Amino acid sequence: MRVLTLLAALAGVAFAEDGQRLLRLHHYVAVKSTVPAIAGQTTQIYVREVVVAGAAMRGPVAPDKVVLFIHGAGTPAEVAFDAGFQDYSWMAYLAKAGFDVFSMDMTGYGRSTRPAPMNDPCNLAKDQQLLFVPGLIPAPCAANYGHNMTTVGSDWNDIGAVVDHILALRHVPSLNLVGWSLGGPRSGGYTAQNPTKVRSLVLLAPAYNRAGQTGPPATVPANGVVFNTQTHSEFLANWDRQIGCPNQYDPAAAEAVWKEMLESDPVGATWGTGTRRAPQTTSWGWNGEVVKKVKTPVLAVGGAFDKQVPPARVRDLVEDLGSEAKVFAELACSSHNALWERNHLALFEASLEWFTKGTANGTAKGNVTLGNSH
Repeated sequence: MRVLTLLAALAGVAFAEDGQRLLRLHHYVAVKSTVPAIAGQTTQIYVREVVVAGAAMRGPVAPDKVVLFIHGAGTPAEVAFDAGFQDYSWMAYLAKAGFDVFSMDMTGYGRSTRPAPMNDPCNLAKDQQLLFVPGLIPAPCAANYGHNMTTVGSDWNDIGAVVDHILALRHVPSLNLVGWSLGGPRSGGYTAQNPTKVRSLVLLAPAYNRAGQTGPPATVPANGVVFNTQTHSEFLANWDRQIGCPNQYDPAAAEAVWKEMLESDPVGATWGTGTRRAPQTTSWGWNGEVVKKVKTPVLAVGGAFDKQVPPARVRDLVEDLGSEAKVFAELACSSHNALWERNHLALFEASLEWFTKGTANGTAKGNVTLGNSH
């Protein structure tokens, strides 16, 4: 009897330990695309799920415990939000706190469908083509598709399909969204159109223009560059111009992120010394007129040294929102890449507090400062 009791106790301990293990599950959501070049075709959107094993085995989760991450203009979600370096995975942080966490790669990113024009280096801008001559193409060449690859409208269509998939999968009426950079207009614009499906928003360095267009421009998609690239040296140069504190980021973290970036783009990784490709997006529908109609609780975070989306622009967004619960948080010693920097845990902690308590540093409306300033 003692042996059986001991074995049962040990099995319970093993189950408890295994129940705390993080699972990474891979979903592919079929979407009837509205990307102009492939409109009407069925495409695949890659969705990553990170969840504690015990929570996954218990069945339905609480309605307030589901989160979907929306990436920005360049970096796919699996790299942005689930970085494999130390404790830099925002998704894992929330999963360990009991959330069922998802992220998605828009059409043209990561493991999602990439339209054919993105595979042709002739569709790059001429100055970018020169980066890859003569290894990839013998000489600069004319584009065969002269428009932006995607639109914010096609992004909203992708988000809608994924949100509906998650709501059905988890049997919940709404979820929380996190958006970074262009993920602000993507997630915020979707929320403005589907307020009952979004419980709360956290936005990091959200792109915003008070005077931007409410509706689509006359030409959709806009004429111009199909997609863009970023090399390792460009990645670091853009980051380094936004440094305002000693040891703001760990070079090892930057290298780990870059390695994952190339792994997310097997084709781009073969161009020159390796590049990350991303579609150029025609945007609209996230201006002063639109955001004043948003009533969803919003925490908007701006990095103190962000030169891509300055914190003043994020503050403008918070001022214009129609939400009763809204907070602007300035994250000290941080750039546009705040989620990969030394103060990343202050950002993660703020998102957890917002989703669980509706406050940031105990504040439900107003301005706060996050992170260590030295």
